[in-house]
Order: sequence, then structure tokens, then C-alpha cells
Amino acid sequence: MSVTENYKTQNSSYTSNVLIVDGTCDTPGIILRVLAQHGIRGIVADDQTKALDRIEKDDYQLIFIAANIDAKRNIYEQLKPALNLLENVKSYRPEMPAVLLASEISGQNNNQLVEAAVIAAKAGFCEMLLTPLDARKLEIILAKYLPNHQVPILAGADEQVHNLFSIVGSSPELTQTIKLSRRIAPTSAPVLVSGESGTGKELISYMIHRHSKRADGPYVRVNCAALSESLLESELFGHEIGAFTGAYAQRKGRFEMAHGGTLLLDEITETPPRFQAKLLRVLEQQDFERVGGNDNIKISVRIISTTNKDLKQEVLENRFRADLYYRLSAVRILVSPLRERKEDIYDLSWHFVNLYAAEVNRTIKKLDPAMMQIFHKYHWPGNVRQLRNVIRTCMILGSGEILSLADVSWLFDELQPRPQQSVEQSELSEQLEDSSLAGVPLAQLERRAILETLRHTQGNQTKAARVLGISDRTLRGKIKQYRQEKLTAV
Repeated sequence: MSVTENYKTQNSSYTSNVLIVDGTCDTPGIILRVLAQHGIRGIVADDQTKALDRIEKDDYQLIFIAANIDAKRNIYEQLKPALNLLENVKSYRPEMPAVLLASEISGQNNNQLVEAAVIAAKAGFCEMLLTPLDARKLEIILAKYLPNHQVPILAGADEQVHNLFSIVGSSPELTQTIKLSRRIAPTSAPVLVSGESGTGKELISYMIHRHSKRADGPYVRVNCAALSESLLESELFGHEIGAFTGAYAQRKGRFEMAHGGTLLLDEITETPPRFQAKLLRVLEQQDFERVGGNDNIKISVRIISTTNKDLKQEVLENRFRADLYYRLSAVRILVSPLRERKEDIYDLSWHFVNLYAAEVNRTIKKLDPAMMQIFHKYHWPGNVRQLRNVIRTCMILGSGEILSLADVSWLFDELQPRPQQSVEQSELSEQLEDSSLAGVPLAQLERRAILETLRHTQGNQTKAARVLGISDRTLRGKIKQYRQEKLTAV
């Protein structure tokens, strides 16, 4: 049993990950014991190669790097391996705090320790601790760089998942979504996860993979919205040498890379119709040919798709293939927007404070009540992603131990409710209530509502779109349509 596993069972969920680079047994054991008491996961790497491999594969919030200091040798030369490792670490995670563990050896004097501390600080170490470790000093460092404000973690926070993939909250809507996800996870049924942008669809997808029978297999993601049709085909199916200009080597596609695991098709509605036909065949047959190739490649892949649109409506409007829709949506999960589960805002705010405290080197002990009132009144069009960015901005631009909007005036203004919006909507509703709407075709009602709102806003299209709850682009399209109908009638 490794040193890490000795303490793994003492805490079933972890708030942060810490990497300890030390080839000895005594020092890591002390650190791991203190970390476990604070609900922090510690991983030990006994050499630099293993340490860099860990950092490349996982997310860490703090790193300890050990170095021996012999009074009879040059201090800089002795610290050089630790300095080189820190330089490599910073290339992956430049904001991650690093602590130097300097061993006390007989014969050292204060000048040498001061010299070591100066060299470490110049290289980018945020602290230097002497070993044998003082547990109290270690706890001070943890409190400074890894705040542990307890938040309810519903899923995805086991010892193999870092807190970027934690699902935080306790609202009934989120709890129901998690329960459904856990029920379907052990199967191989394709899953369609829908919801607005920023609600956490990818977190739900990864949680399903983590709790599936394919958890030991790869988890591969494809952003369908970011690739053209030709690039998407090559990205998913791979290509052979000479398949197209620039194809100088054979390349495996994401389907092949996901064999035995899960493939996430992010924003599946952004795929073009011709490609949807190819995708359907691969999903049905579980085999495909690389672009420019003739050999059939067999695969076993579970498909999870996400969309921020109403996929059924996309099918009705002939923008998405019905047969592919039915193939992808064996199980459907809807992730509620943040405005429908505002009881999660408080816990999510503390979660993001935990996440970014080390990055901004700021200790937060309290959330400003006035800020939280604003948060609860705001409608959060960007959902959890927007809340995360707001918290991060406040931590970067603010000061002190209370997190508030006071130091970020433009953000304060942006999060204010729009009182004129409710007034305009109520006035428009009163106007419509005064007239008879029974028996009027829906298209005429829509046209009437748009034209009445434009008159009410004195032709301000942005304002009218906001009142109607539609985008500026949709409103412009409707106005153009009405003008063309008028010209045709003339």
C-alpha cells in the first residue's frame, strides 16, 4: 500500500489536490496526514519525471518540492534540481503555488538558509519550509493557499476527480438530475444531455462516464461547433496518408481513440446534415473507415451528446435528422438553468472561492450579504459559467477578506436587475389583455405583439427584443419578413 492510500479512506471526498515531490518516506507521510485531516488529497511522486507526468494528466492546486541542503556544498547547485522542476511545472501551470521543502542538516547556519530562501523566492517558490516539518506552519500554508470552505459535493468528487469536475449544489432540480445520471451510468445506452450554455452539461457527461462500466476506458471530447464539416469528419474518423493535402501521416480519429470508453459529442446540433448521415451509420454499425481508407475499423464506444437547443424542435424544422435524434436520445437528461435553482448560488460561490484563492493569493472569510442579494435577484443568462467568472473577477480586482462587488463597479452595474423591463412587459400585457385575442391566428398574434412592442419602445429594436424575450437577430428577421409581405401585397 502506498503512502497516499494510507490516508485515502479517512476522507471520502476531497476539495483540492496537492502534489508532493520527495523521494523520502518521512516528510510525505507528515504532509499526507495533515492534508487528510483537512479533506485535501495528497499524491506523492518520488522523482521529477513522475511529477511532471502527474501534472500533465491531472489538476493540482499546490505542489511541495523537497531539496536537501548541505552546508559544505554550493547552495544554488543543490537547489538546481528543484528549480528546474519548478520551471517545468510553471510551464504547465504558471499560477500554481509551490513550496520548497528544505531539509535541515547539521552544520547549516542562518546565512545559508537565508540564501536558500532568496534563491527560492526569485525562482518562483511562494514559501520555504524547513524539515522536519512543523504541522502548525504547514496548516498556515494550507489555509493561505487552499481554503476549505465546505460545500455540498453531489457527484464527481471522488479521489480520482479534481475539483474542476465537482458538481456542487443541493437544489431539488440538481439532485434529481444527478440521481437520473447515476441510474443510467452503468448502462451503455446513448445519452442526450440538454440545457442552456454554462449549466454544466459536460460535468454531467463526465460524471456518467466516471460511474459507468467504461470508467477505466478513455473519455474523449469533440466540440462539434468548432469544426467545419471536412475537419469534423477527419477529427472523428481519422485519415490515411495522402487522403487530402497536408495528410502526411496516418491519424487516428476520436472514435478510434475512444474505443472501450466514452465519446462526448459536444453541441451535436451544429453538425451539418450530410455529416449526420455518416454519423448515424457509424453509431448503428459500430465500425467506420478512415478518410481516404478502405479498411473497416470496429469500435465499441458509448456516445454522450450535448446540446443547448431544443433538439426535437430542430427535427421538426428539418435542421436535424429524425433518425439520428432517436438514436442519440435513448436517455435524455435536462440540466436546469441557474435561475431555476438559485439555492445553489451560495455553495457555488464558495466553491469558486476555493478554486481560485491560490491563483489570486487572497484569503476570503466572508461573502458580502449585499452581493449575495444581487446574485439572487439576477437572472444569470450565462448560468454557472457566468457565476464562476464573476467570482473570479471579484477575487482578482477586490481586496480584503470579504468578497464583494464594491471594487468592481462595472460588474455591479451589469448584475443589476432591469426595472424598466418588468414595467414595459406589464404595460404590454395590459394592452393585450384589453383586446380580444380569441380566435386570432398565432402568426397574427406574434406580428401584433412585435409591432405593438416596437411602437411602445419608439422603434428601439434592442429594447423591444429584450421585452419580447427574443434575440435581436430574430427580431430583425421578423421585421424584414413583414416588410417583404407588405411589398408583395402592394
